Parts: sequence; structure tokens; C-alpha cells
Amino acid sequence: MLLFFTLGLLVHFVFFASIFDIYFTSPLVHGMAPQITPLPPPAKRLVLIVADGLRADTLYELDEDGNTRAPFIRNIIMHEGSWGISHTRVPTESRPGHVALIAGFYEDVSAVAKGWKENPVEFDSLFNESKYTWSWGSPDILPMFAKGASGDHVYTYSYDAKREDFGSQDATKLDSWVFDNVKDFFHAARNNQTLFSKVNEEKTVFFLHLLGIDTNGHAHRPSSREYKDNIKKVDDGVKELVSMFKHFYGNDGKTAFIFTSDHGMTDWGSHGAGHPSETLTPLVTWGAGIKYPQKVSAQQFNDEFLKEWRLENWKRRDVNQADIAPLMASLIGVPFPLNSVGTLPVDYLNNSDLFKAESMLTNALQILEQFKVKMTQKKESTLPFLFTPFKLLSESEQLNILRKARTSMKQEQFSEVVYLCKELIDRALKGLSYYHTYDRFFLGISVVIGFVGWTSYVSLLIIKYHSNVIRDVSKQDKKPGHLLTSSFVAIGVLVTFFLLIQACPWTYYVYCLLPVPIWYAVLREFQVIQDLVTSLLTFPVSRLIGYLFIFNLGIEVLVLSFFHRYMLTAGLTAFASWPYFTHLWTRAKITSLCWTFFSLLLAVFPLMPVVGRKPDISLVMSSGLLVLLLSLFVVISLIKRKTSLVEEKLLVYLLQMLSIALSMYVVYSTHASLFKKQGLPLPNQIVSWAILVSSLVVPLLSSTALLQRLCSIFLSLMATYLLLSTGYEALFPLVLSCLMFFWIHMEQETLQQSGVSCKQKLNTIQFSFNTDIAQFRQLHLDDIRRAFFLVFFLVTAFFGTGNIASINSFDLASVYCFLTVFNPFMMGALMMWKILIPFLLVMCAFEAVQLTTQLSSKSLFLIVLIVSDIMALHFFFLVKDYGSWLDIGTSISHYVIVMSMTIFLVFLNGLAQLLTTKKLTLYGKPKSHLV
Repeated sequence: MLLFFTLGLLVHFVFFASIFDIYFTSPLVHGMAPQITPLPPPAKRLVLIVADGLRADTLYELDEDGNTRAPFIRNIIMHEGSWGISHTRVPTESRPGHVALIAGFYEDVSAVAKGWKENPVEFDSLFNESKYTWSWGSPDILPMFAKGASGDHVYTYSYDAKREDFGSQDATKLDSWVFDNVKDFFHAARNNQTLFSKVNEEKTVFFLHLLGIDTNGHAHRPSSREYKDNIKKVDDGVKELVSMFKHFYGNDGKTAFIFTSDHGMTDWGSHGAGHPSETLTPLVTWGAGIKYPQKVSAQQFNDEFLKEWRLENWKRRDVNQADIAPLMASLIGVPFPLNSVGTLPVDYLNNSDLFKAESMLTNALQILEQFKVKMTQKKESTLPFLFTPFKLLSESEQLNILRKARTSMKQEQFSEVVYLCKELIDRALKGLSYYHTYDRFFLGISVVIGFVGWTSYVSLLIIKYHSNVIRDVSKQDKKPGHLLTSSFVAIGVLVTFFLLIQACPWTYYVYCLLPVPIWYAVLREFQVIQDLVTSLLTFPVSRLIGYLFIFNLGIEVLVLSFFHRYMLTAGLTAFASWPYFTHLWTRAKITSLCWTFFSLLLAVFPLMPVVGRKPDISLVMSSGLLVLLLSLFVVISLIKRKTSLVEEKLLVYLLQMLSIALSMYVVYSTHASLFKKQGLPLPNQIVSWAILVSSLVVPLLSSTALLQRLCSIFLSLMATYLLLSTGYEALFPLVLSCLMFFWIHMEQETLQQSGVSCKQKLNTIQFSFNTDIAQFRQLHLDDIRRAFFLVFFLVTAFFGTGNIASINSFDLASVYCFLTVFNPFMMGALMMWKILIPFLLVMCAFEAVQLTTQLSSKSLFLIVLIVSDIMALHFFFLVKDYGSWLDIGTSISHYVIVMSMTIFLVFLNGLAQLLTTKKLTLYGKPKSHLV
């Protein structure tokens, strides 16, 4: 059976990885010729200022007194330059935002594995194309553009990463550091002839990355005084910077300025998803080559922003974030970044119509180059009779559009040239997307065939070994016929040959060949299939349809709960009424009432707002007090029963109660310290990490008696969860654990109903007993309900306090008891552990259910596997590559979450076994019914 689980794990890893090959491959191609506008540029140098995490509305709006927060920037909008909104794409994180701004393309998700810091695929950028680039700011952003640059012409100056502290006294110091270092740099340039000559060269870029606003937004929320004061600080810094540039360069009028942001921020201080507060960022441009303000009487925008900001009379020019890269390249006359997919916003340029037309033609040729390379690559790796070219942009169509554009250029019909170039760019971008997703359907079909085969095979295994549906003679393994074996070998050889002559990547072989052995294993069980069909024919049709309807309804509720959290409320409400439709109500009224109460109480959580939006430490304290009272009640009840609660065991409970009390103190004092801007106290940090590390060790010191061990696990995990909580979610594991406690009791009560006579008292059951209870009984229909309950509780544990399919649901404030200095991997690991704690509580309860219902974990786990795989197949079909970027990202993350859940179940099952059965002080015997 170990071999089966190993193979099952491998199969699921392949299905999981397939989504990355199908949807997350890098769109970048290499080998294009650089394209440059053949006319002198309007600017010699460019200053790019990126205020990280700055929302468009917070910059442009007026405060309560009708005054602007950024007087210098607003003056630019009204008297000197052009402005608008830069629309970002998901994921709204710092690295993808900067890549879009500076390289002109939207980051592929493969970069998430590098924490958005390193370069998984090398790419060209504006900095690389410049003569020299000097940059100042965060060590998380600057190095990736320096590493990707050819030659030694990109210089970076960054502060120490420890300065990026969300609990620091004043995050505006990060921005002050940048402005001060730029001033020092130009002061040094006056006294250094080599440096002076470099900064006076043409085609130079100065990049200022300002992280203070983002840091203050995370720490205090965008509505805070700190966030808004930081905007004023940046505005003052930009004003001084512009004055310094004018003075240094003798007011030569050859400097272009771009002020923008990489992403916005939600009201609750996070970013990563597609909420307008995250995707709408400011863009203000002025200086050489930039169009002056244009007064208008009406504007073509459906939103109400212009009236709110009182900017309705100044023309607003919106762009996509990637459009800024070609704008900057055009201003200083460098080749457009080779991988850029941005369209030059000619409306921002204050230059001749000829320059605009030539720049647009350069932009079109640069994107067309990418299209040609992509098409050639796909053509070379596809059989001629199978290759389907992109019809909207055939070679003749390309030549036709370019010929028309050049003819119009000669006739000085420049507006026509711009129109034709935009048309060519639009088609080339569609063509790039077409060739990038060329193999998607083929790979998708292969994965679905494998998926259906695997689910069928697991279903047949359950029917064959864990049910009474088929005859005993069918349970004996028979050797397959030679014809079946030969047929599948021939299919495998044909598929391999087909992929070989097309020079496909090795991953294609895995996806296409995996279904072959899976379906061979399915068809080997022909006798089981025959017996199953015979049994179903004797089953009453109405009952069969009823069972299938209920099963499908349950699956659909689970799938819908990923999109609408209130579906979990509906499901839990249905669970609450379960005892009243069975004999449970007559046999165990108090247990049934408690089950109903806690089911309805847990049903409240999915109706509440996502965690982190409204932090409330008092709720965390309340949860801690309730846990302490509950643990005190448990200890007193155990002492009264005169159980063999020796001093050592009592000491374990007291130690865990102390951990809960310490967690409450740490949460309270850390919150108070951060509120006073005194940072994270070191003793608090040490205690937090000590509690986290001990939470998986201390339960192993407690008794292996079922209820005592579960109570010990709950207390240990709850101490850590309190440290990771900021609001009402601290109550969630408490209510969930209470429901799990009564689930164990309810399942024990169902044993008599299922016809199992030997029912043990819960107080007498030991987690470490060694009877092979798999011999006691086969699966019943009730066991499918148990498996469904487990999956439903796992999904509730996942989405009960928020939709974590959305990146912006992560609240960094959750980890402030452990660390406040930005560290994406450590913070991500702590967030993941917070998510896994409710999971682990459910899995430990499931271990107890297996014991009380006298069933092996193997058979129940197989049913859970089928339910999860059917859900995963749903999400595989629901994956989108169209619509809003939020829809696309969410649909992919749903599939990833379900597949991760299936894989995680194996590891969580093992961890739950470890926590429930192992004992550090005694030589506990492992229970052999477990896989």
C-alpha cells in the first residue's frame, strides 16, 4: 500500500505541476533585433521616481480642509506637465510592478518562486539600454535590474535590508535616505571629473525607489496619518530634487521627470490582488518632451474620481503600466526594451507629429519582432501539417500594414501612421498570446484524461478491497491478457514517437504518457467493473439517483464555497440539522444539541469580513481567556474523575496553560509597543519563537488517551495561533475544536445505527492501541458522508476566516510578534503555518473518528482522495485565461489550492498521526491500522 501512496503522490505532483506548464510559463522570447527611433530625442536624461505602494486617490484627492497633500505634484499637474492613472495588473506586488514600468512587460508568475526578487528569466530593460543608470532605494528591487544589465553601466545604492522594519519608529527615514544620498551623489559629482562627465552624458537614467509609503501603509493602513504625512514628505523631497537638477544642469531643459507607483494598497494595508485601490496608481510627467497641461470642458471617464479630486478641467491621460517603458525610451532616445509589450502613449509627447509617428512605428516593429520570433519557435517545433498560423497577422498582412504605414509617412499623414501602428501592435500582441497558449488545449486534454483515469482507478480499488459490492472471486488479482498489454505498449510508443519528432519539452512526455499506465490499470480491473455494473442494475433506480444527486450537490457546494464563503454557512447550517433526520436525536439529545449549537456558531465566521481588515486585539485576548477557562475545566474534571493523571501529566497541562497566558501577554505588549512606534521588543520575539517551536513537542509528553491527547494538541496549537492573530480569527480554532469534539461523539453514536455492535467508551480509547481494526468491517454508505464531512471541515478551516485564494488577504500584522523586518519567505512560512493549524486540528479529530468508528484510515482516505480529485477537475475546467486579471489569477489559485490540499492531506495525515500516537517518555506502540 506504501507503493500505491507513493505513486498517488507522484501522480498528484504531476497534475499540480501541469498548471504551471500550461498557464505559468514565461512569455519571454530572445533573439530580437533592437529597434530605435531614427530622430533626435527631446531629453538627454530621465528621472524616474517610484513611490512604492502609493494609491492614486490618496495622492490626487484633497484632505478634509480642501488642501492637497502634495502641493508640488498638484502644481505640476496644473501648470507644467501631463497626468493620469497607470493601470497595473495582478499580482500587484513590488517586483512585477517595477518590471512592468522599467522593462515594459507583465511579470510571469514563475518569479514567485524567487520571492519576486531574483530573475528567473533574463530580460531586457530601459536601464540596460541606457548609457548609464544610477539608482537609489530598496535592496529588494534595485539588484534585479543591475543583474540583468549587460556591461557595467547600472549603479545601485541601497540601504541595509534591516531598515525595512514595519514596526520601526519612522518609515519616512527610508525615503529621506534616498533623497539625501542623491544630493550627496551630485555634490560628489561636482568634485569628481570622471563622474561629472558621466552624469552629463546623453541617454542617462536616474531611478529613485521610495519605500516609506508602502512600509507605513502595511504598518498603519493607508488611511493613517503616517501614510498621508509620508506623501507630504515625498512631495517635499521631489520639489528639492527638481530644483537640484535644474541647478546642476544649468536649467538646460533637457531633463524629463516621471513620478508614479508600482502598485496601490487596500484599505486594510495589503496588496497583491486586483482591487481598484491596488491597481490604480498615479502617473505625473513633466519636463523635456512632455506635453503641457491641457484644459478641457469634458472628459471621457465613467468613474467619479475627477470630481472628487477637483481635476475635471485638466486632461487626464490614462495608460497601462507597461506603456510607461516605451514612453521613457522614446523620451531619451534609447532602443525600446526588447520584451516590452507596452504601447507608446503618444498623447503624453510634446513633439512633432513626425517624431510621434516614427516612435509609434518603432514601437510596432519592436513588438512585431517578438511575434516573429515566437511564431518561428512554434513553427519549428510543430509538424508542418499540424501547424496552424495566426490568421490575423500572416506574413502578407504584416507587409501590407507596414507598406501602408510607410506610404502614409511619406505623404505626411502622421495620424494615419499612428492608427496603423496601433492596429499592428494590437494584432501582434494577440498573436503573441496565441502562440504562447498554442499547446494549452493539447496539454489540457492529456491532463484531464489522466485525471479521469486516476479517479476511476481509486474508485475501483475502494470497490474491490473495501466494500461488499463485488464477488470474492473478483478480488483475486488476475494477469491481464496479452492483447491489452500489447495495445497499451503500442499506444505509449506512438505517443513517444509523436512527441519526439516535434522536439517537445520533457514535461510534455510526462503529461501525455502518464494516462497510458493509469488507464491500463483501470482496464485490468475489467471483472470489478463488470460486477459493479451488475450490482448497480439490481439497485433501486430512485435510490441510486437520490444518492448521486446528494453526492453531486455536496461537491458543488464545496466548489461554490471557493467563490462564495457564505456557501460554507449554508453547508454548516445543513450539518446542524443532520441529527434530527436520523435516530441520533433520540439516542443522544445533549450531544446533538451541542453539535447543532457549535455548527451554527462556526457558520457565523464565513459571513464575517476577511481577516485583517479590522484588527481587534480585545478579541484575541477574549479568545485566550476562553481557552484558559476551558483548559482549567478539563484539568479539574480529570482530577475529579481520579484518572491516572500523574504529576508529570498535570505539569504538561499547566505548562500549556502558561503558554496560552504568555501568548496573550506577548500579543498585547507587542501591539502596544508597535502603536508607540517602539518596534518589536526582543523578549517578546524570543518568547514567540519558543512557543512556536514547543507547540509540536509538548503534546508528545501528554497521555495518549484520546480526549487528553486531543486537548493537549489543541492547547499547544492555540498558543501559537493567538500569536498569529489580529482579530476575530483567534476565536475560530476554539469554535472549530469544540465542533470537532462533538463530531467524534456523534460518529461514535452512529456505530449502532451502522450495525457495529462493539462500541467503546471514549474515555477508554487510547491513540496508541495496536489492534488492526481494518479487519472489523468494510465500508458503508455512511463512510462516504464521513469523508465528505472531513473535506468540508478542511475547506471551512481554509476559508472560514477569509478567501486566501486572494493574495491581499494576507495581513502582515499577523506575524509582528515574530518579526517586523520584511522577509517574504519567513513571513510566508508563518502565514502558511497559521493556515495549517485549523487543518491540523481537523486532521487530529479525523484520527479520533477513525478509531471510534472502527475503520482503517486507508479506506476513508481513498474516499477523501476521490472527493478532492473531483473538485480539482472542476477547477481545472474553471481556469480562465480571459476576463479581468483578478478572475484569471483567482481561477488558477483555486486549482492550485485544491491540488495542494490533496497533496497536503498525505503529509497532514502523517503529522496528525505523529501528534496523536507518539509519546516521548514512553515506548508507545504505533497503531497498525494506519497507513
